[in-house]
Amino acid sequence: MGQPKFEIENSTNDKFYFNLKAGNGEVILTSQMYASKQSCKSGITSVKVHAPEDSNYERKVATNGKCFFVLKATNGETIGKSEMYNSTQARDHGIASVKTNAPIAETYDLTIA
Repeated sequence: MGQPKFEIENSTNDKFYFNLKAGNGEVILTSQMYASKQSCKSGITSVKVHAPEDSNYERKVATNGKCFFVLKATNGETIGKSEMYNSTQARDHGIASVKTNAPIAETYDLTIA
């Protein structure tokens, strides 16, 4: 199994976002869109700071019954969202994965050719 990592990418509208990937390569958290790469990097720093604290996670259930979570900063701003899970147990496992992986993940900038 590989190492966890943040990957910075470009969106189709010239904005930046990141994905946090677990050691198995699965995306466990996706950021909002950022106007600048520096803001995107600041978002990664915020995830590393806020991920270990359980109170920063909002556990949610979508109207289709799927579960997901939102990681928020202490000021209430959303830092990232998870994928949709089929159960609360799977969602909670995703949260545990972010808590474990985010603080030690390295950052890779995929926008550099």
